[in-house]
Amino acid sequence: MEIGGRAGPQTTTASSSSSSSAMLPYNLPLLSALLSFAIAQLLKLFTTWYKEKRWDSKRMLDSGGMPSSHSATVTALAVAIGLQEGTGSPAFAIVVVLASVVMYDASGVRLHAGRQAELLNQIVCEFPPEHPLSSARPLRELLGHTHLQVVAGAILGFIVGYLMRNTN
Repeated sequence: MEIGGRAGPQTTTASSSSSSSAMLPYNLPLLSALLSFAIAQLLKLFTTWYKEKRWDSKRMLDSGGMPSSHSATVTALAVAIGLQEGTGSPAFAIVVVLASVVMYDASGVRLHAGRQAELLNQIVCEFPPEHPLSSARPLRELLGHTHLQVVAGAILGFIVGYLMRNTN
């Protein structure tokens, strides 16, 4: 039954469920973002080795470090949506604002929170053993990113988003 020129609920439900299951494998912006995130996290193994001369597989799961996987993810998403939908689309506007907030947060708020954690850990280490906080578990210090790490992540995301679009 049609109401106002639209198909009834059964037709709409059937077509939307089949299109959503087909959409996921071909969602290039989502795949670009996920691939960019994975590459950035993998690269952290090598940048940690280069800087500290040791392999640390935990770096693949941690935040912070070079390059910023958050920046890579949102930049790849923005580039892929911009190329697919156009830079005048509402989706592109939303993802650019999202990317800006994420990158600002990574190099601002989270970077300074990590620096504060480092300072607090130093203070706690100087407490005498009988102090109640002397045995407190240390705070995580590597939370945010330097501007260079954010820019490197954004460059990686741009490259991945651009190359994924050209593979279609």
